[in-house]
Amino acid sequence: MGWLPWSSGEPDKASDGGRIAPDRTSRKRCWEGRDLFFACLDRNDILDAIKDDKEARRKCAKEVEEFEAACSSTWVKYFKEKRVMEYNRDQTIARIQKEDAATVKELKTQGWNSK
Repeated sequence: MGWLPWSSGEPDKASDGGRIAPDRTSRKRCWEGRDLFFACLDRNDILDAIKDDKEARRKCAKEVEEFEAACSSTWVKYFKEKRVMEYNRDQTIARIQKEDAATVKELKTQGWNSK
């Protein structure tokens, strides 16, 4: 999978044999593709596009095709994993905040004052 849909499948190589990093336009196009794909996943209640790959491809075929054409395969995998990690992080933070609020409420009913 290349950086651009008309590319040969791999990013261009630098004179030293290393890969040339994508430019600002390529990164922007990748992020836009990711955002459209993730919006489709959200509309279809799909969190993990790796685990639920078949369903994601069935319900978001156009979006996944554009996302994979705009980004390198390593970026695609990274963004899919990051989506799940961030969801889990946000759920953990919300749970901790709820537990802390309940603890503070309980302490206040027992006469505790934080000042």
